[in-house]
Amino acid sequence: MTTSQLDAGPALDPADPLAAGFRDAVADVLDGFLDGQRDVLAAIDPSLAPLHEQARALVAGGKRVRPAGCVWGYVAAAGLPGADDRGPLLGAAASLDLLHVSALVHDDVMDGSDLRRGRPSAHRQFEQLHDDHGLIGDPEVFGRAAAILYGDLLLIWSSELLHRSGLPPAALARALPLVEAMRTEVTAGQYLDILAQSRPVTEQDLATAIEAAERVVEYKSARYTIRRPCQIGASLGGGSESLITMLAEYGSALGRAFQLRDDLLGVYGDEQLTGKPAGDDLREGKRTVLVAHALAAAEPVARKAIRDLFGRPDLDREQVDRLRTLITGTGARDQVESMIESSHADARAALAALPGSEITDEGRLALDTLATLATHRTH
Repeated sequence: MTTSQLDAGPALDPADPLAAGFRDAVADVLDGFLDGQRDVLAAIDPSLAPLHEQARALVAGGKRVRPAGCVWGYVAAAGLPGADDRGPLLGAAASLDLLHVSALVHDDVMDGSDLRRGRPSAHRQFEQLHDDHGLIGDPEVFGRAAAILYGDLLLIWSSELLHRSGLPPAALARALPLVEAMRTEVTAGQYLDILAQSRPVTEQDLATAIEAAERVVEYKSARYTIRRPCQIGASLGGGSESLITMLAEYGSALGRAFQLRDDLLGVYGDEQLTGKPAGDDLREGKRTVLVAHALAAAEPVARKAIRDLFGRPDLDREQVDRLRTLITGTGARDQVESMIESSHADARAALAALPGSEITDEGRLALDTLATLATHRTH
C-alpha cells in the first residue's frame, strides 16, 4: 500500500454512498496492502503464496457496507475529508473489510459451506491444494486447519492495516475501544450462533428460540455491520457524544434490517446474485429469525414437517422448495419483511431526530441513503 494509492481516493458522493468509485477505491487500498503482504510471506517461504492469492480474490467482491459506514460516519462528524485526511480514512475503513472477510472464512468452515461469492470457499480451496500437491493425510482436515489459520491471518492483517493507515494518534486512540468492542461482539455472536444451532429444536421453548435468534442478529451482524463501523468513523472525525449515541440506535436498527434481508436471501434469493447455492441456509440448519418465527407460528403438522427437513445437508432442490413453501405458509416470510421495514424506519427516524448542529448535511444524506441501499437489495 503506497501513499499515492491512498491519497487518490474516490470522489465521495453523499447521494450515492456505495458508488462504484468508492468501492473501487477501497479495493485499491486492500490490493496495495495485500501485495505488500505477499512480499512478507514470500520472504518466509514461497509455499505461502496461496494465502496471498486467496486473500486477493476474496476481497475483490463484496458490498463494502462496513467501509462505507466508517467513511460516512466520519463525514457525519467532520464533513467530507480533505486530500490529507482521505487516505488515512480509507485505510481505516478498508481494515474493516479485512475483519469481515476473516469472519467469512471462519463462518464457512463452521457451516461447511462450499461457495463464497461465487467461488469455492477457502477450506474447499485448501482441500483442492492438498490434492493437487499430492500431500498426505485427510484433505478435509488439512483444508479446515488451513482455512482457520488463513482467517486468523486476515484478522491480524486487519489490525495491521488500521495501525498503518496514517491516522493521527489521537484519532486512533478515540476509535480503538470501538474497534476492540466490535471484534469481541462479532466473535461472541458467532459463538451464540453455533450454540443455537447445536440445541435440538424440539427441546427449545419457541419464544426463547426467537429471543436467541434476535440476540445473534444484534451481536453477530447488526453491531459489526453498521453500528460499530459508523461509530468508529464518527470517533475518527471527532464526533460528539450525541452523534455517537444516535449512531448506536441507527446502526443497530439498520444492522438488524440488513441481516434479516440476508436471512431472506439465504432462503429465497437468486443464487446467481447471492453467490451461494439456493437453500444453503436451510441445509446448514441456520437458526435465523425467519426460521424461529416459522416454527413458532406453524401448525403442529407443518412444524413437524419443517423440523424433519430443516438442517439436512442432503436436501435436494425439490425438498428445499418444499421447505420454502412450508416457511412461507406460516406467515414468517411476511413477518420478517415487516420487521425489515420497521427497522429501516427506526434507523431513519433516529437519524432525522438528531439536530443539525450535531451532524453534517452530507453525513445525514449519506446515512439516510445507505439505510435504503442496505435493506432494499437482491444480494
